[in-house]
Amino acid sequence: MAQQGILITGAGSGIGRATAQAFHAAGWRVALMGRRVGALQETAAGHDMLILPADVGDPAQVEAAFARLAAEWGRLDVLFNNAGQSAPAAPIDEIPVETWLSVMNANVNGMFLCARAAFGLMRRQAPQGGRIINNGSISAHAPRPGSAPYTLSKHAVTGLTKTLALDGRPFDIACGQIDIGNALTEMAARFPLGVPQADGSIRAEPVMEVAHVAEAVLHMAALPLSVNIPFLTIMARDMPFVGRG
Repeated sequence: MAQQGILITGAGSGIGRATAQAFHAAGWRVALMGRRVGALQETAAGHDMLILPADVGDPAQVEAAFARLAAEWGRLDVLFNNAGQSAPAAPIDEIPVETWLSVMNANVNGMFLCARAAFGLMRRQAPQGGRIINNGSISAHAPRPGSAPYTLSKHAVTGLTKTLALDGRPFDIACGQIDIGNALTEMAARFPLGVPQADGSIRAEPVMEVAHVAEAVLHMAALPLSVNIPFLTIMARDMPFVGRG
């Protein structure tokens, strides 16, 4: 069986970096997409990974990155649509419009553009097909206080996942979503120190190692295309999700 290939967006840190390294260790060929070349090189750590500098919210850069991947690999088996950003917590009327637009560009436009490019490549290649895994969030189910842009964006990701899961069937393209809660990345570093809760209190929250997320993505990706996990939630066991709000 030919070596399978995965493209990971947001691969310069956190979940993207951990996932890239897990797939490489499992024998996959790995392509890394992100805005910072140096960070992507740190993820690759000297290994043979395809580095594709690009801003996921820029249509021309996304198209160029996918064109290069197609030229070098000839096909793409899996896209981990991982890139995204958060915003400081605030009531909606205190959130600058520029912050809203920035979050939407990364979390919605970027997801759409990368999924669009991957879908087209998977549809054209022979043998046809592939898998798209979108990075959602616990916020795709239940918001944190003051998280309007991020929460809205992750609900949009769920809509994209459901649509692609349906539209991909004629082309042997599967689509699923992983919703992650309190993986220990830069974004979650403050959680053990205390974060605002729905009742107005500040409480510490448990976190989990990011390696568990990488293992879950690897499991989703390794399934045959006749099988799909539409939605997988992985979280620190005791975080306030079940019962949140």
